[in-house]
Amino acid sequence: MNLVKRCFFIGPTKKILSAMPDEVKTAVGNSLYLAQTGKEAGNVKALKGFGGRGVLEVVEDFDGNTYRAVYTVRYATNVYVLHVFQKKSKSGVATPKYEIELIKSRLMVAEAHYRNLLQRGVGT
Repeated sequence: MNLVKRCFFIGPTKKILSAMPDEVKTAVGNSLYLAQTGKEAGNVKALKGFGGRGVLEVVEDFDGNTYRAVYTVRYATNVYVLHVFQKKSKSGVATPKYEIELIKSRLMVAEAHYRNLLQRGVGT
């Protein structure tokens, strides 16, 4: 039997995602579900600067815009959605530094949340 990891949204990520176009919500939702089952969607890539494939981003293009959802699969029983945003820059593919800093701070929140669950015996 495959374990389906729980999915937690850090900060306002769920609210931001819910305001995006339906096509984007569906694509991100499908990608997150695959992550919960230990798989990886075709529209997912590793986010540079986080050392490997522990922090991933869904990249979805719709109606001339690019949308991203960043999540981590570093934890055995949970997927944490760290950031959801519409990429504004028309030049360059790099994620802006302020977005990276926000992701790093939310990754620390996810770490603390996961540790708390483990201490309470809930995350195992």
